[in-house]
Amino acid sequence: MKKFEKRNCPTASSRVGGQAVLEGIMMKSKSTCATAVRCPDGEIKLDKREVKSLKDKYKFFKIPIIRGIVGFVESLTLSMSILTLSAEIQGIEEEPTKFEKWLEKKFGKSLMGVAAVIGGVLGVFLALGLFFYLPMLLSKLINYVFEMPTLVKSIVEGVAKIAIFLVYVWAVAFMPDIRRTYEYHGAEHKSIFCHEAGLPLTVENVKKQSRFHPRCGTSMMFVMLLLSIVVSACLPASLWDTLFLRFLTKVAIIPLIVGIGYEITIFSGTHDNFVLRILTAPGLWFQRITTREPDDKEIEVAIVALKAALPDEYPDEEKTEDAENA
Repeated sequence: MKKFEKRNCPTASSRVGGQAVLEGIMMKSKSTCATAVRCPDGEIKLDKREVKSLKDKYKFFKIPIIRGIVGFVESLTLSMSILTLSAEIQGIEEEPTKFEKWLEKKFGKSLMGVAAVIGGVLGVFLALGLFFYLPMLLSKLINYVFEMPTLVKSIVEGVAKIAIFLVYVWAVAFMPDIRRTYEYHGAEHKSIFCHEAGLPLTVENVKKQSRFHPRCGTSMMFVMLLLSIVVSACLPASLWDTLFLRFLTKVAIIPLIVGIGYEITIFSGTHDNFVLRILTAPGLWFQRITTREPDDKEIEVAIVALKAALPDEYPDEEKTEDAENA
């Protein structure tokens, strides 16, 4: 069998990751986060900020598995702030409903803040119910009709979870804003591939690259879904007697799955092997849903963000107007 070989990457010392946002792209290097957004008037506005990871401050958080958990939490936190930033740069302000105006008038802004927190918590519970509890319930219901061994029940549960996730991601792609976000996602991958190939960051060079990247966060999500099937099969069979207890157990082991999924994704992004190609193939196929071919203007935004995130590699580039930090 062919050994694990390092991928040829002339810019391995300056790796960068990214995220598509509202009409823009965020690129993040080890110390810099840059967000470029295309405004309604056609101008590209740029926000740059320094970022510090716990992994850079404390050696404990560099331990394999642990570093994946830390990175995932930090990515979620940064993602939420950047999404808010992109909306602000776009000048989008959500008009409060009549009910919200009445609440603010009667109880003040403090109650609105509490309501926002409650809404966020309910959203988390809804996601956990949809992607964790519902697949278990479906598997158990099928087991009432066709009695299955524990291993098969776990596989059915995992397949149901993947199916629900795929349908959800496919369905939201019909929303115009989400479709454009998927196009920016494709521009992000193409520009990073161009950088990793050591090519000049031009629209023409970026257009030639693949929009399917092995280090993509959505690929990591798919890897974690597959890992959850393996881990679920190892849980005690008695947990199927009490679905809520099984649900709590699965929620408790999410950090472990995240940590392992991170290590697999990072390793597959920097190495090449037949086995790795098989393991990462579903995630790359999944990107056919979560990415779209970008146009030239979207690629231009990706290039601005990428260059700004790596000022040492791309000094003295054409400057764009900085947006105010959120």
